[in-house]
Amino acid sequence: MDESLLEIRNYDGEGYQPLIDYGAWRVAILRWEQSMQPDKIDFMERHTQTDEVFVLLNGQATLILGGNSNRVDSIQPQKMEARKLYNVKKNVWHTVVMSKVATILIVEESNTGVDNSEYYNLTPESRKQIRDLTKTNIPR
Repeated sequence: MDESLLEIRNYDGEGYQPLIDYGAWRVAILRWEQSMQPDKIDFMERHTQTDEVFVLLNGQATLILGGNSNRVDSIQPQKMEARKLYNVKKNVWHTVVMSKVATILIVEESNTGVDNSEYYNLTPESRKQIRDLTKTNIPR
């Protein structure tokens, strides 16, 4: 296919991969990787200039939200349902726990990155809470 008419992209690897950037927006795929196991999550991130949309395409996943203050102040799980849109608002701490076969579509501003994101190292208590909240929801 002539790419001036149609771009076709696919990603079957692990982790986060931007696939299409156009103007102010980006479409990416997020797939399971080792760091997304509940016992490996040690930080949350937030984007200071933009929302971020997550769409579970297949598998199982839980978004973990940590509030919107200067630090993670609560742990709130949101089990995702396939083909529903989850819009994580600007400045909300978040991470995701996924099954090994899960795929999430992400739509975000094309300039989303370390320059307009913050990262918060979780306390041992928060890490335990994430493990406890997700251990029965996400198959390994």
